[in-house]
Amino acid sequence: MLTSKQRQNLKSLAHSLDPVIRIGKNGLTEQSLVTIEKALADHQLIKIKFLDFKDEKNNFIKSIEERTDAVLIEVIGNVVILFKENPDSEKQLIY
Repeated sequence: MLTSKQRQNLKSLAHSLDPVIRIGKNGLTEQSLVTIEKALADHQLIKIKFLDFKDEKNNFIKSIEERTDAVLIEVIGNVVILFKENPDSEKQLIY
């Protein structure tokens, strides 16, 4: 579980990031979930932008969290910030 200070730190780190995944007309597909898992493994902190399915966004976020074991940091409009800690201690963003 993240502390509020860690969450705030991650929000500030995410501020300059561009969305690495865009959920569009196909919705949340198996391929997009695989891409999200890879992006989290590579970057730990990612943004996802919802271009379509904005009404189903919360359901999609829950599915992504369950599938990837990521933590929801913040939802800003149609952009979601997710974090998954890297098991390699040398590559971790938070301590």
